[in-house]
Amino acid sequence: MDVFFYIAVAIAIFSTIMAISRRNAIHALLYLILSLLAVSVVFYLLSAPFIAALEVIIYAGAIMVLFIFVVMMLNIGLEKSMEKKWLNPRMWIIPSLLAGILLVVLFLALSNVGSLTENKGDILPKQVGISLFSTYLLGVEIAGILLMAGVIGAYHLSSQNKKVTHRFLEKK
Repeated sequence: MDVFFYIAVAIAIFSTIMAISRRNAIHALLYLILSLLAVSVVFYLLSAPFIAALEVIIYAGAIMVLFIFVVMMLNIGLEKSMEKKWLNPRMWIIPSLLAGILLVVLFLALSNVGSLTENKGDILPKQVGISLFSTYLLGVEIAGILLMAGVIGAYHLSSQNKKVTHRFLEKK
């Protein structure tokens, strides 16, 4: 299991560095999704399958899709030639290779699931749900409102017509 852990950690670190260093926002988001999936595999290998599932569902699923929608909504106005360059299959080789290695590691870890140590103090999903919607209800609601405000703000910023001149220099 140690080998799988180190492979998943190496993929997480490499894809995080690639997410930080990319100029294209979509490529950075794809590397960030790969990094979050690698962290999920690390959680699974550390005998925390519920946290691993939450990592995939909440971060790699919902929030990253929200980021991609916001980037698509902003529509920076790049030319079609740049878009064709980004869709080049050569650009997908490294992320696909890393995702494939991560998938193999996950399948090998799942096949050796009997060798993982079982924790008796596991946190059940029911306990997490009760805690989120009783003790931390205000925090959950504020996070939802902030996410919605971010989407509305991004839409508002992208839909405005930008004026080139200053308001005092306009001819009436």
